[in-house]
Amino acid sequence: MTSLTELQRARLRWRARRGLLENDLMITQFLDRYETELNDDDVQSLTLLFEMDDNSLLDVLLGRAEPTGDYNTPNINRIVKLIRELKH
Repeated sequence: MTSLTELQRARLRWRARRGLLENDLMITQFLDRYETELNDDDVQSLTLLFEMDDNSLLDVLLGRAEPTGDYNTPNINRIVKLIRELKH
């Protein structure tokens, strides 16, 4: 597993900024906890996840919906599960 550089961390956090405060809070909490453990596949999965519109992402992160289509991958599902677990 390769460690993220400071620049990669900054870019990931910038991409994670969302229009809905709830998304920001959950994603920031996830990054605060797991950022040092993320690998390249995780960063790609998060980047794809961040392409979701804010309301759809919120529904997924809160467990009101599951990732579908291009977002329904084993790694995205694992990351979503970790984010959901942090809110409890």
